[in-house]
Amino acid sequence: MPPVNSSTIRIVKILLHAGFFVSGIATVIIGQLLPILKEKFALNDGQLGNFFPAQFAGSLIGTFLTNWFGKRNQFLMASLLGCFLMGAGILMLNFGSYELCLFGFFVNGLGIGLTLPSINMLILELNPTRAASALSVLNFFWGVGAIISQPFVDFFARGTNIFTPTIILSIVLFAIGAALVLLPKDIEQKPVAGDEEAVDFSIPIWTNPIAWMIAGFNFIHVGFESAMGGWLKTYTQRVEDGAVATLLPPIFLFFVFFVVGRGVAPLFFRFLNENKMLFLSLLTILLGMAILLSARNVFLLSVGASIAGFGTSSVFPTNMSRFTKTFGASASRRAMPFFICGTLGAAFTTWFIGYVSSRNANDLRSGMFILMGSVVVLIVLQIILQFKTNKSFESRL
Repeated sequence: MPPVNSSTIRIVKILLHAGFFVSGIATVIIGQLLPILKEKFALNDGQLGNFFPAQFAGSLIGTFLTNWFGKRNQFLMASLLGCFLMGAGILMLNFGSYELCLFGFFVNGLGIGLTLPSINMLILELNPTRAASALSVLNFFWGVGAIISQPFVDFFARGTNIFTPTIILSIVLFAIGAALVLLPKDIEQKPVAGDEEAVDFSIPIWTNPIAWMIAGFNFIHVGFESAMGGWLKTYTQRVEDGAVATLLPPIFLFFVFFVVGRGVAPLFFRFLNENKMLFLSLLTILLGMAILLSARNVFLLSVGASIAGFGTSSVFPTNMSRFTKTFGASASRRAMPFFICGTLGAAFTTWFIGYVSSRNANDLRSGMFILMGSVVVLIVLQIILQFKTNKSFESRL
């Protein structure tokens, strides 16, 4: 982006962070609405699990479209279209049939798939010298939105009537999209490489096994993160009746500590490189999941969720930073497979938990054990990646 108009750039940053904040609510609202939709349409866990593939199918298509916009240097256009689509999809959740609600989640996902990668790439290009820290701050805003999602829905929803929270959220999304429309059309430019590195699009990325290992890491982690946000509220109700009325429910604490972790991540990056940060984060998640899955009351469930949320917080932005540092300045414009793997992981893991639970007489705990296995696989994959990329990550941020 050109440095000639710093005030416009500042406005762009504010709008992008605001959009990321509201998209945090829109992304995880599916988990807050799951118990409501279960009651409204009398669904089992397998049917509930279908909402996730609907949203992530839209997100996958949106990610493909983001790649198209990126090649044409139009990430801002993708972001504003995403805001409008999220707003429309959220409104559609008021439809009175199961199938139409599925379509509403699909449209919401389409907007998410356009918005999240585009804003990540724009912030990455605005902050090339402190990529991991800038992405952590950006995703901190997403986490704040995710925190607000649960009390926001609980406060405004009335039984199975979700019109008030959905109309409020839609209006805000439409307003942010309209503000992005008013920005100068020529404000976005392709990233300029530093003197030490030229942007060379001929350098292969996706023929390198390391790129697919990093993308596979994203597949598993985004699946874990999405499943925690999507199923934890419902799981809490299964562990202890009446838990939904708890002042600080586990899903709320998961996102609170998720945000706290994103907020303090830049401090850790003063002492840790990407690989060390990822390994420490994964061990923290493993501890949290061990407590969460062994919990028989809401208190221990909250402790486990808090620890897991803190550990999860910096994994996505750090893994993304590792990708761009490994493959250079042009990687931000060729990251579609990275985001697609994350979307596929989210769709598969969230659906698979519902499927396993349904096959075990709606025993959701059996499905949640998939998440423990995901963390173990991530630790193994991180050890391999750390060995293969060790020379590239000796410098500290």
